[in-house]
Amino acid sequence: MKSAKRSAFTLVELLVVIAIIGILVGLLLPAVQAAREAARRMSCSNNFKQIGLAIHNYHSAYKQLPRQGAGTGENIPSGHFAVENTLANNQSLSIFVGILPFMEQQALWENISNPNSLDLRNPNTPRVPSWPAMGPTPSAYHTGSGVVNTNYEPWMTEIPTLRCPSDPGNGPGMGRTNYAACMGDAHNWQHTGIPYYPLNKNPGTSPSNVLAQYIRASGRGVFVSRYQTKFRDIMDGLANTIMAGEIRTYLGDRAVTTLPHNADFVGVRDDPTSCRAFRDPERPAFWLTTASTGPDFLPRGSAWASSLGPQTNMNTILPPNQELCMWATWMGEGTVPPSSNHQGGCHVLMADGAVTFITDSVEAGDSSAGSVHTLAPPGSPQFAGSPSPYGLWGALGTKASKETIEEQLNQ
Repeated sequence: MKSAKRSAFTLVELLVVIAIIGILVGLLLPAVQAAREAARRMSCSNNFKQIGLAIHNYHSAYKQLPRQGAGTGENIPSGHFAVENTLANNQSLSIFVGILPFMEQQALWENISNPNSLDLRNPNTPRVPSWPAMGPTPSAYHTGSGVVNTNYEPWMTEIPTLRCPSDPGNGPGMGRTNYAACMGDAHNWQHTGIPYYPLNKNPGTSPSNVLAQYIRASGRGVFVSRYQTKFRDIMDGLANTIMAGEIRTYLGDRAVTTLPHNADFVGVRDDPTSCRAFRDPERPAFWLTTASTGPDFLPRGSAWASSLGPQTNMNTILPPNQELCMWATWMGEGTVPPSSNHQGGCHVLMADGAVTFITDSVEAGDSSAGSVHTLAPPGSPQFAGSPSPYGLWGALGTKASKETIEEQLNQ
């Protein structure tokens, strides 16, 4: 007797095969996503290395580091750097403007450094008068006029080297950046730097030497607003000092890492965690809907050319991926930690050009301790020249605090 030939799978066999395929796909997809993120993270790191190389080449050419808060504007009529000016840039250009020729952006640099008559709102009609050499203020802050400098083409240009592939952010705003200059572990008057009051011609302002004392005490990072620094100033060693950090850009939500919370000037100086109570306990990555957050016309990383706090500043007070807590959230000072969309931490650029991944759990001392400032009484932890109260993380952000780095950072 001949056995019957099988011409098809049974239903049970078909279901088993489908189940096995489903399991394999379920296992494979996370691996594919992880591989893609690993590639994006490597590309992000490579961009940072290019920025580090550009900074070193700039220093080789000019014997100084690019200035955070450079540019034109000797007399600011409003008395404030952040207020829009179409005749000068109010000394509010970031370090990225200066290094453009060293990161293969010579054409963009020439467009900025020469008068420019292209108006994005009226591209067929030459602007009269032309935009000034080095451009207008790279800021969208205004005093009721409703006019912003988003019609100046160079400031609206997206530069691929300044974008991390892991960050999906795009418009509105100006040209975005995922990298920011390190301003150290303190922030008292860091947003203005030394020359604020000499430029401010308004009556009744404080003497310039008072502000100079403030910033000399708190300007502990590689970069100090509107002040020239050099590699020789980094006395703790280039390999032990953070020069820049990675940042996430604003996505239109209430994320604590991209939208600053309004803080009291003295309050955030004396307790960097003063905004933490306004985080949503059920969704800690976001602010409460009742929290007072800053205006969104210049949120985190939305203007690569601007030296203002939310755009291109970071400091080593709170650990990576913690909340932004700022006085005057549109440009002021406060805690602006680095952040990223990578799992568990973010990249930082060391002053020697190395790129290191710092985890969210980095040893960061007492986050509620006040930062160093000139008004602190002698003998207090906040007195000028004191060691960083923020542990290893704070010590990495200071250029000359004479603290010993005993831990080997992962490369």
